[in-house]
Amino acid sequence: MATLPDMTKHRGFPSGMPGTGVQFTIRRANPKGVTPIRALPRHARTGTKEHRIDAAFLHALWHHFGNEPFERGNLDAARINLLFGREIVAAEKSFDPQSYEALLVIDERVARQSFPESFEDVFEV
Repeated sequence: MATLPDMTKHRGFPSGMPGTGVQFTIRRANPKGVTPIRALPRHARTGTKEHRIDAAFLHALWHHFGNEPFERGNLDAARINLLFGREIVAAEKSFDPQSYEALLVIDERVARQSFPESFEDVFEV
């Protein structure tokens, strides 16, 4: 059996959005290889379920990491990819999109414009 790569598990980070089946974290490293981080088109519009899920994920990121760089670790690539290149950006020039150790950071200006509700103290699910 192949050895899985090391992956930081962000303790205390919500595992997903309640009542939706959408995950925010993964349990273990992908044995087939690390899912790359890349910007995906986002079709979520204000008021839709998809927008609420993106906003909830960003809320969790902001209240867990603030404006400090954070390691990708066990954060779900699908969720990151919907915000990547806009609200979440690479925090280092040598960014490796296929590394669990890649550093990311919230672009607060863009994030506050796209998801102002994510910066409230409480996010109603």
